[in-house]
Amino acid sequence: MLPNFPVLLLAALIPLAVGFVWYSDKVMGRTWMKVAEMTEEKMAGANMAVVFGVTYVFSLMLAMMLNAIVIHQGGIYSTLMNEPGYGQAGSEVDTFIKDFMEKYGQNFRTFKHGAFHGILASFFLALPVLGINALFERRGWRYIAIHTAYWAIVMALMGGIICAYA
Repeated sequence: MLPNFPVLLLAALIPLAVGFVWYSDKVMGRTWMKVAEMTEEKMAGANMAVVFGVTYVFSLMLAMMLNAIVIHQGGIYSTLMNEPGYGQAGSEVDTFIKDFMEKYGQNFRTFKHGAFHGILASFFLALPVLGINALFERRGWRYIAIHTAYWAIVMALMGGIICAYA
């Protein structure tokens, strides 16, 4: 089961789009700048083409990982990959996989289900990583909350789109 790369490429745009809104002055931008000790001068010195380009690459990596998290059917391939006949058309294992996918291939393939797993991933993956870094950087809980909420929104949208359309 190959990933649907056009959907992953589209989903990788979500962190940029949500970040544009989330970190704007009208939403969390001013609060984030305060708790992150960010100034307009620090922001002005960045090469934004590099920032956005690398952000997109990292977002594509995240989309690829979310693909594995939100689409449960992919597990059958890794479970059976060492079985004799795997990858050979017409083999017993190939027939089993085709029958399985025909019967169960669309189970739990909804936006709602993917969003649920995206939110879970944000709290069990993003929060611990952000929290550990923030603790060592001596950032407060508001800093952690701002970024975790952003990633919860982003990963819910990405997970939902990937699960429903990939």
